[in-house]
Parts: sequence; C-alpha cells; structure tokens
Amino acid sequence: MSATPVPVRRLAAASLAAAAVLGAVTLPASAADRTPDRPRVEIRAVQYDAPGRDRRTNASLNKEWVELTNTTRHSVNLDGWTLSDEDGETYTFDHYRLPARATVRVHTGEGRDTRTDLFQDRRHHVWDNRSDTATLRNHRDRVIDEASWDERRSHQGDRHDGRHDGRSWNGDRHHGHGGDRH
Repeated sequence: MSATPVPVRRLAAASLAAAAVLGAVTLPASAADRTPDRPRVEIRAVQYDAPGRDRRTNASLNKEWVELTNTTRHSVNLDGWTLSDEDGETYTFDHYRLPARATVRVHTGEGRDTRTDLFQDRRHHVWDNRSDTATLRNHRDRVIDEASWDERRSHQGDRHDGRHDGRSWNGDRHHGHGGDRH
C-alpha cells in the first residue's frame, strides 16, 4: 500500500478550495454580464386630466404630471433622457439625478425645478385625456418604460382595479380612462 505524503494532500485540498472560491466569485460576474445594464426607473403614475376646471392656467397645467420612481439602491443620472407623448411632445431631462428609491413628478406647466418636482415649462396641456402613451427613454433613445391609457378600451369591459379615479393612470400598463383632450 502506498501512502501519499501529507503535503501533497494538503496542496490538492488547497487547490480545490481555491478553485471553489474562484468559481463562486466569478459566477455572479458572468451572470451580471448576461443581464442588460438597464436602470430601473419606472413610470409610477400619470395625472393626465388635471382635476378641477380647465382654465388653461399655469396652476391647471401643473396639475397634469407624470411620476417617475427609481426602484434601485443607486441614483440614476437622467441627463439626456426624454419623456414624450404619442404626438411627439418631448421633455428632455437636463442635469438631473434621481436619487435611490426616490420619486420625481414632471409637471406640464412652468415652475422652479426641485429634487422632487420638475417642470416642462409648457403653456398647453400635453397628455390626451382619452388615449395616450407616456414613454420614458434613456440617453441612448432606448425605451425604459411606457404607460398607456385608452378611454375606449375601458368602456369595452376592461377590468377596473380601483386604482383609477377617472383622471389618472396609476400602475396599470394597459389602460386608464378620463375626459377630453385639453
């Protein structure tokens, strides 16, 4: 019976342990390489029909908004990102960083930008109350998220889950309902 010297056994065990550690370290990195590098910024809500009488005032315009939420643990640089409607009305983010797990409202009218509220500085309503789509694109023009609503579809038996108040879209990726376009 031949005996293997102890140092060779220890060397083999150490090599196996090192290979296991190296494999555990490189596995997540290779898995991360297959995952698209997409920030998780979502359209959480859209107030497309400003509540109250529409007098086309700045106050009325600012009651129309889109709410974006960063669902990650890291801030996301939105510089060069766009928010647009189906008619091509586009707002471009300029030097804005959305903090981790934070929400920002993008209002249609004029105002002073803050960390939680941005203003498109428009003098007319953007979002169609009957049917429209809000599209968020990154600086490379890739679609990050979309929110659509369609009054016609909601009257044809689509489910209603209590999240719609007749004036806004809140999380349902398929439809909403409201009044007339401004």
